[in-house]
Amino acid sequence: MDFLANELKELEHKGLYRQARRLDGPQSPRTVIEGKECLLLSSNNYLGLTEHPDVKKAAKEAIERWGAGAGGSRLTTGNYALHEELEQEIASFKKSAGAVLFGTGYMANLGVIQALAGRGDAIISDELNHASIIDGARLSRAEVKVYRHRDTGHLEEILAESRDNRRRLIVTDGVFSMDGDLALLPDIVVLAERYSAMVMVDDAHGTGVFGRRGTGSVEHFGLEGKIQVQIGTLSKALGSAGAYVAGTRELVDYLKNKARSFIFSTAPPPAAVGAALAAMRIVQRQPDIRQQLWRNARYLRGELKGLGYNVPAYESPIIPIFIGDAAETMRLARELHDGGVFAPGIRPPTVPQGTSRIRVTVMAAHTLEDLDRALLVFDRAGRRLGII
Repeated sequence: MDFLANELKELEHKGLYRQARRLDGPQSPRTVIEGKECLLLSSNNYLGLTEHPDVKKAAKEAIERWGAGAGGSRLTTGNYALHEELEQEIASFKKSAGAVLFGTGYMANLGVIQALAGRGDAIISDELNHASIIDGARLSRAEVKVYRHRDTGHLEEILAESRDNRRRLIVTDGVFSMDGDLALLPDIVVLAERYSAMVMVDDAHGTGVFGRRGTGSVEHFGLEGKIQVQIGTLSKALGSAGAYVAGTRELVDYLKNKARSFIFSTAPPPAAVGAALAAMRIVQRQPDIRQQLWRNARYLRGELKGLGYNVPAYESPIIPIFIGDAAETMRLARELHDGGVFAPGIRPPTVPQGTSRIRVTVMAAHTLEDLDRALLVFDRAGRRLGII
């Protein structure tokens, strides 16, 4: 096991060594991280629902009625009426025939990809897709073909070259988690129809955020009914834990019989399911929360760009500040933390070499005072390090 120490030293030398930072408070705009009060600008809690009183109340009530754990997989002893109620709510929300819950978004991607594609098939994946999509594709034993990020011309070339494969599955994030840009879903759908391919969209960062009703990137582009497989998480804008797959009734039944990460995993705990159910109803009932999120995102993105930071013009609550060098990125992250802003640096292998960045995310619960305070810290830190 001596190689472990050597590998760790190498990571430290390259500026890629990672340590988890301990939160001593909730996922709120102002929290405590390792004893220091900070503005939290890195959470995926986009709508601030982890702290919503109705969400917390629902989690408590679920524990009181159903207990702390599910006790088994959905196909043995873990299938509660609460799980089915949430699946029905998701199907209604997504305007799909059915939905099925998974324990995490990672398990959903692994389970779905392996169930839908295998030997003789082709999985065609955007190069910046989430790690869970990459791992699911590798485990499927299908032929994996990667197209350049958002390059639909390259995607078409691969589709044309893969005509001999039994089935073809195009897989993409709806909203890319490290850049905040959206997949070109309208073009992808046209190509899928032209080449008889299936489309799977992982809308982890789109659910609750994009679209007129907040259902995600598919609704944002007006493509309801055009995407065969929609995946979303309950752990980001919905403030809880777990994931779902929405689609036809046949897809749902098929996954319950074929997706190994569904069959062989304990069902999501009642508290998480109850909280997600309450959060989903809030999203539908209170669109003003989502509107506030967008006001905050546009303000913060514009002001950061005005300070001189390298910020792309995408419309998203995910705001990457591109630095490039991993060590310099981490120096800026430390300066920000010292100033009371928690916005961690993102380095390879999470992002490609030379694209290290500070990944800023904004919440609906941030006030204008919070954002202005953060901008002051960004201004001082960037000037001190010569970045702006």
